[in-house]
Amino acid sequence: MTLASSSIDQATFHNSFVEELRGEPAGDNRPRQVPGYAYSRVTPTPVHDPHLLAWSDELAALLGLARPAERGPAVDVLAGNRLAPTMQPFAARYGGHQFGSWAGQLGDGRAISLGELAATDGTRWEIQLKGAGLTPYSRRADGRAVLRSSLREFLCSEAMHYLGVPTTRALSLVATGEQVVRDMFYNGNPQPEPGAVVARVAPTFVRFGSFQIFTANGEIDNLRALADYVIRRHYPELGEPSPAVYVRWFEEVCRRTAVLVAHWMTVGFVHGVLNTDNMSILGLTIDYGPYGWLEPYEPDWTPNTTDFATHRYAFGQQPRVGMWNLMMLAQALIPLVADVQELRPGLDLYAATYSKTYHMRLRQKLGLTAGPAPREDDQALLTDLDAALTAAQADMTRFFRQLAHAVPSLKDAADREEATLQELLADVSYTTEADAHEPLLTWLRRYAQRLRQEPTPAGIIRQTMLAVNPKYVLRNYLAAQAIEGAEAGDLTFLNRLMQVLKTPFAEQPEHDELAAKPPEWAREKPGCATLSCSS
Repeated sequence: MTLASSSIDQATFHNSFVEELRGEPAGDNRPRQVPGYAYSRVTPTPVHDPHLLAWSDELAALLGLARPAERGPAVDVLAGNRLAPTMQPFAARYGGHQFGSWAGQLGDGRAISLGELAATDGTRWEIQLKGAGLTPYSRRADGRAVLRSSLREFLCSEAMHYLGVPTTRALSLVATGEQVVRDMFYNGNPQPEPGAVVARVAPTFVRFGSFQIFTANGEIDNLRALADYVIRRHYPELGEPSPAVYVRWFEEVCRRTAVLVAHWMTVGFVHGVLNTDNMSILGLTIDYGPYGWLEPYEPDWTPNTTDFATHRYAFGQQPRVGMWNLMMLAQALIPLVADVQELRPGLDLYAATYSKTYHMRLRQKLGLTAGPAPREDDQALLTDLDAALTAAQADMTRFFRQLAHAVPSLKDAADREEATLQELLADVSYTTEADAHEPLLTWLRRYAQRLRQEPTPAGIIRQTMLAVNPKYVLRNYLAAQAIEGAEAGDLTFLNRLMQVLKTPFAEQPEHDELAAKPPEWAREKPGCATLSCSS
């Protein structure tokens, strides 16, 4: 039976977070410390002229929502100008370690949750407006967001979903008709920019820092209540909360986080700001800010200008940071367990799961099965690839995609091996220096030899590799073009990009230019080569 779609302004919302946890009564949105509570009841601040810019049809179908007109009651809800009768909007309180230092109370400074919708499959999804105005957690900011960052979050949330990476989702992007002043690179050059609100969607937006703030302030009852809520609502298979279940739950959080980071590392994604308040308790990619994709492959690269001094959140550091953040979560959960040592196996599970998942996914990307080759030889091949890609300054996305296309020649036409490898390097490398190419050439020759030991026909290997190596990812220069168009009132490129990113593994030859390496103009352009945490 097909369920009829409803308009979001008429949908029935559920409010489990508000009903089951201790919240601050409704009051003003004045920024302040809010001890003793898990959230504050707040009301979004209306905007001047809300109008719809982008909409996720597939996510809306899951939620049973109809696509709204450009303006009207539904868009008023998505901008924060109107509330449905069943909504009990709130801003969550949490803390976190930012760049390794404890930052105290943070919280939803520009995000307001409207409540939860029951999807067509029976699951529940929290709808949150980012950029909807001041909350008690806004600190010295205004609670707003600019079109630039909102469009990037909308696009990347959905792009990551179609890549198969665990992620929060995005339902809509709404322009506010207002200007927001931002200093894009914190260099004393504030400028007015178009404002926007993105409606992001997840089963919950609870994060590591949600637990940290309670332990840091000695609010153990709130800590236990939040843990019990998360387990009952999102990990019910673990059983009724108890000290033993808290331990098993932490282990599952560690496992999911390991799988998430392995996904990032095998698609070349750099989150850019992996503070503990940006780590989902469900193991989802959350808070899309100064992210980027490797182009060229450089383990020490970060797109975040705020991180240029230490490169704490660089691509190659993400597995280590994931472990560090889980250690901080473990510290926050100590009051709930009988013995702190019971949390150690969860951290060990993270390390083991990350290694297993990363290498499994890398083998899939390379089209390798167990085959007749000794396992240790394969392991050395996988391990040596990182340094070879770095030396050659290879575009990671193009490298794996073009390698898949090269498989038939490498496996079945040994006499064309050198010519095939030279063509591949010319296509994917950002340098023409022969010395830089040599490590990758050497690696590719080893790979070709190993490939010829595979019993599976080359055509099948090629197809399986193409199914796991995307042709299209949301490169920053593509997002920048969508932003420039949207700011000028032209949504053509945004709409095209949205459609292409829904099938990132398909060839889509009519969109080949969207899979190209960045053009020269993008090398130094703000928003392409470098970004900041600025909204």
